[in-house]
Amino acid sequence: MIVKRKTSLRIRKIHRYLGIFIGLQFIMWTVSGLYFSWTDIDEIHGDQFKKLPPETIAFSNLKGIGDLLPGEAVTSVDLKDISGEPYYFINSEKLVHAENGKILNEISEEQALDIAARHVRDELQVSGIRKIDSLGAHHEYRGGSLPAYEISYDTGENLKAYVGARDASFKSVRFRDWRWFDFLWMMHTMDYQTRDDFNNWLLRIFSVSGLVAVLSGFVLWYVSSPSVRKVLK
Repeated sequence: MIVKRKTSLRIRKIHRYLGIFIGLQFIMWTVSGLYFSWTDIDEIHGDQFKKLPPETIAFSNLKGIGDLLPGEAVTSVDLKDISGEPYYFINSEKLVHAENGKILNEISEEQALDIAARHVRDELQVSGIRKIDSLGAHHEYRGGSLPAYEISYDTGENLKAYVGARDASFKSVRFRDWRWFDFLWMMHTMDYQTRDDFNNWLLRIFSVSGLVAVLSGFVLWYVSSPSVRKVLK
């Protein structure tokens, strides 16, 4: 059956306008996909800036939690090294000295620097430190526990490390290449808030539109191909 010229023009118009609508996003999907395929994810995580494994200290003669906090109901416990002193982090909410039972509400800047030094390579020089109590949805430390210390290093990559103030944990490192990765990942997933939602409606709409654009291209080739018309005669 020969497709009418009016129908062919309608398909061509649909294909053209869909191409305009999703063309830029197609470019971003392609560029970001190329970047991801050529990138070492361990480098994006900043492993080249870290001591792997980090430095650790072994402690002995520690008191039991029942002796330090009689009657405390415990669901989880981690042993922390804070400037050479042993602390229990109990129930993901409380730092307790493992020898004298003293409670530490938050670590200091000096203690945060010491924790970072056990995770970050020795040749990296600290250029500044600040405490962050709140942050925006697009901050590179989004999702991390607060308050936290942001430690800056004197590098060309604008390296920053993050240490939790209440749990005394080394959280992450962020630098120039990670920020490029994060931006391209945002454009790839079209989740401009958390970067992790693959079920957002914007991505669904553009994905379906892309499929329709591709299918309309095949249909357009079918209805406008001289070879097809010869076969159908």
